[in-house]
Formats: sequence, C-alpha cells, structure tokens
Amino acid sequence: MQTKESEPRRYLVSIDTVSIQQIFTDCVVIGGGIAGLRASIEAAQNCNVSLVCKGTFQSSNTWNAQGGIASVLGADDSLAEHVGDTLATGCGICDKEIVELVVSRGPGLIHQLAEWGTEFDKVNGQIDISLEGGHSHARVAHAHGDSTGSVIAEALIRKVRQTAGVNIIENFYVIDIITNNDNECIGVIGCGQGGGFQIIWAASTILATGGAGMLYRETTNPEVATADGIAMAYRAGAVLQDMEFVQFHPTTLYVAGASRALITETLRGEGAILLDSENKRFMTDYHKAAELAPRDVVSRAILDRMLKTGSTHVYLDIRHFDKKHFSRRFPFISELCESFDIDVSKDLIPVRPSAHYMIGGVKTDAGSQTNIKGLYACGEVASTGLHGANRLGSNSLLEGLVFGKIAGRASSLRLEAGVNHLRHHRIKYEIPRSDRSRLDASDVTNSLRALMWRNVGITRKAHLLVEAQEIIRFWQRYVMDKVFDSPFGWECQNMLTASLLIAQSAEKRKESRGVHYREDFPETNDEHFGKHIELSR
Repeated sequence: MQTKESEPRRYLVSIDTVSIQQIFTDCVVIGGGIAGLRASIEAAQNCNVSLVCKGTFQSSNTWNAQGGIASVLGADDSLAEHVGDTLATGCGICDKEIVELVVSRGPGLIHQLAEWGTEFDKVNGQIDISLEGGHSHARVAHAHGDSTGSVIAEALIRKVRQTAGVNIIENFYVIDIITNNDNECIGVIGCGQGGGFQIIWAASTILATGGAGMLYRETTNPEVATADGIAMAYRAGAVLQDMEFVQFHPTTLYVAGASRALITETLRGEGAILLDSENKRFMTDYHKAAELAPRDVVSRAILDRMLKTGSTHVYLDIRHFDKKHFSRRFPFISELCESFDIDVSKDLIPVRPSAHYMIGGVKTDAGSQTNIKGLYACGEVASTGLHGANRLGSNSLLEGLVFGKIAGRASSLRLEAGVNHLRHHRIKYEIPRSDRSRLDASDVTNSLRALMWRNVGITRKAHLLVEAQEIIRFWQRYVMDKVFDSPFGWECQNMLTASLLIAQSAEKRKESRGVHYREDFPETNDEHFGKHIELSR
C-alpha cells in the first residue's frame, strides 16, 4: 500500500453541491470506446443514459485499433481451442470461467455488429478471418483491412445515436467518481468544454475510460489514455488488480522525431519477418513460433537484439509481399509507410516496442461490478481476469464488447431494483491551500513518462522499481496537494497515482510472468505468485 504522505486526497477538486450545476440521469457511462458504446446501447433498453467522452468518439483506443477482433468464426475452430489459447497466453492466472464466458459470447455479438452495419471484410459472403500470434487457428475478424476499430466504432456510434434515451456529451472531462458514506457510487463530477464544474447524479456509473499508454514515453495510445479511470476509482476506494501487467506491442513504426504508429501483428501473421540491424532474422533464436510468438516474447526479443546490436530499432521485412495486395489489405499502414518514403517492396520497415495495453485495472466480477456499489467497469480500464498475465492478440475488442453489454444490463437492473438517485445529502469537500512550491505539470508529465519507460518498462529490476517509487513520491509532494483548473493538471495527478501503483505492484511480484519480466527474478514462481496482486486505498 502507499504511504500516508503519497496517498492521494479523496477528490481532486473542492466540491459543494449547493453551488455546482447538476444533471440527473439513470446511468452515466464514462468513455466512448467499444465498451462504453456497447454499455450505453444495452443500458438504454431499460433506462436513460448519459454517455460522456473525455474527447470525441474518434480519440479512443478502439478507434485506433488496427488488427481485429478475435472470435470463433471458422469451421475448423472451436470455443475450447480459443479458451485454451487464451489460458496459455495468460500464463496461469486467467480466470477460466471468465475466459469461457467471453469466448462463448463472442460469435453472437460479432454477428450482431455485422447486423448493425459493421463492414467486416468478407470472402465468399463469410467474414474473413486472419491468424495472429498466440492463436492456434485463424479467428481474427477485420474490417477495411487494418481499420477494424474505427469501422466497429462507427457502427456502434450510429446505433447509439439511433437509440432513444442516450444523451451524448463529448469533450466532458470526468474528474472524480462521487461516493456517499455507504461506499456507494452516486455519480460523477466533471468539467465540460465551456468550463465550470458539473455533477451528474446517477443510480449507476459505468467506467469505460480505456487505457494508460500515455504513462510511457513510447506508446501506441492516443493522448487521452492517461489512466484517469484507474486513478479516480482508486481514490474512491475501488480494488485494483494486476497493475504490474502492462503489455508492450512489439512493432510500432520507429522514425526519429515522429510519434509512434502501430504496425499490426497481422502482418507477421501473414508472413512478415523480423530482422535486426545486421540483416539477420532473429526470432527463431527466441521461440519456436518465431514471429508468431506471444507479444511479450517478441517485445523482449526485439529489446535484446537492440541492446546486442547497439541499435535503436529492428526491421519488419515484407518485401516478399505482393505490393498491390498489401495496399488493399493494409491501406492504413501502406499510406503510413508512403508518408515516410518507405517503399515496402524495396525497403525494410523500422520498428520497436511501445506501451500498448493495460492488462490490470479496476477489479470486477462476472457482472462487471466493482467492490463499490453502483460502480461498474468494462473494457481496458477493468481487470476481469480474462487476460491473466498477458493478453492474447485481438481479445481486447472482444472483452470490451462482451463486458460492455454485461455492464449495461447490470446497470439498468440496478435502477429496476428501485435505487433512489434523485435525492442526495449535501456534499461539501474543501481542499486547503498548499504552501508548497508548484512544479510545472508539463515538466513532471514528460519526466514521468521517461522514468516509467526506463525503470518500469519491458524489463524490470528491484532497485529501479524502488527508485521509480521514490521519484514519483517526490513529485507527488508538490503536485498532489495542488488544485488544478484544467484537464492537463488533473491528468498529471492521475498519471502520478497510476504510475506509482504500477511500480508498487511490479516490485511486489518477485517473479517473471507474461508481460512482467524481472531480470533479478527471471523464473516463474507459482508457489508464491500464482495469483493476482490487489491494491486498494
């Protein structure tokens, strides 16, 4: 647990419900990715919903997802094999019942997406499926080549806009979850685009705030992925689980000075090879599945080759691909490479790993319920037990889809049970003025991201994890006691909170498992660590 000095205060801003503008709804959904959209559609079948987005629908991780969504869609595949692949990749700590639940519901929900207008790529009238690393069969459905996330999101957004009872509020930054004295979530406080605080009272609240990639200097995530949901849930007293498990994507385009762009692993599924700076294929030295090994294995292998060759990156070789087929199958990546004057028929694609997916998060049960009454979580912000210590590729959109529906249904049932969300006692929370110096939030954020990449990244050691915690606590002394009036300041506070929790959990897990690799404890230790690590306020 954190020390008292670094324990964040309950709310990031002062609250007085007498003077703050207030909105009443049955259910408030925070987040506009696949989980939040699907939750809103489901909850609206029985109640009124306010769907709030930090930015726009286009700024989510879902919108940026390339590869696809995994499910059993082929005649030669089976639910049992998808379950088996997920359990094997999760390295011993998946919740088998959750895995079976998600896998079994996948096919039906994907066909429902198609009915709602998702333009999945098809062959002979059937949804086309591809092979990815860790999967024993081709089972990854994709849309418009490598634009799967945005195509699914567009269909869900259309469905949401057509659904009566959903009030969409974009560019609304949720600062905190509001709870009463009975450990019950009764709404949220946030700030709209026009400025000024607003409280949204609700019988149920669904966290679907997405990931935390912006905690790291190198990431595939959009700028909104600043761990807000994890931090606000922690402040409210939610139990967090598996915070040490951060997945790094092995292949993001590496061009000095440019932001990192994901190069989907479907390329490797279709025959791309990894070469080091000496033009040597190296994955065969690290895993029998070579380029199709799980992501954690490929990421560590790339990092090892970079260190051994003194290079900043390795290369993805697709020169043997048919260029016309490549541009049709992967239009986004084709245009991306062309924009950097990379001719894929002649040139190698420079790549390196980047932070990609937050496996840990807010602990939920099979009904998306957290330990706080009235608070549900789904999608990347949640820790359901599906992924264990390492996420199987393309299971993330599947999880968001399945648990989005579950959370929406559970949320609406809470209202049916007669929860009164229209009357609340006055809440007055005052933050005393700080007499400490103010650090520049921009400087702290940039330094934090560099620290996390260096000390709490793909490979870890005890002294670096301890050092990271000491530095973060120092920054917290001068940042967490301040009151900010803009999202950038609140994001900085949330990032400090989540980063410390990740470093703490990584230090506690004195073994290597899945995406968590300790150089000082390279073996897996089932006797002491074949379980989850939980943190709570």
